[in-house]
Amino acid sequence: MTTDVVTVEPYTSLTAVAACMREADVGCVLVISDDALHGLVTDRDIAVRVIAEGLIAGSITALEAASGDLVTVTPDTSLCEASTLMRDHALRRLPVVDEGRIVGLLSLGDIASTPHAQEVLIALNNAPANH
Repeated sequence: MTTDVVTVEPYTSLTAVAACMREADVGCVLVISDDALHGLVTDRDIAVRVIAEGLIAGSITALEAASGDLVTVTPDTSLCEASTLMRDHALRRLPVVDEGRIVGLLSLGDIASTPHAQEVLIALNNAPANH
């Protein structure tokens, strides 16, 4: 789990989000306001939901581009449970929430050494693209 999570405010422009991602060398930012998680924006979200649709990144907010239906885990969630959630929901990242506060981000790389890693990777590879 990564505890040094990069966050942006909901009304941050996607141009600023992309610059933030580049500066932090990450592929994902969490959209947060007043400690509440509102969404997650990945580099793929920007490419597929904005650029490929011909939209102007500067006119779209982080909240508008964010993946809406978030699946989260707690610090007590086992890696086995987390990998099952990733497989079942075709996710590569899971926000880690403790008592309503973001405490980290669990990525596919974090669970790569678990017995379920290969199963998750195969399921993600075969999952339909999230648009």
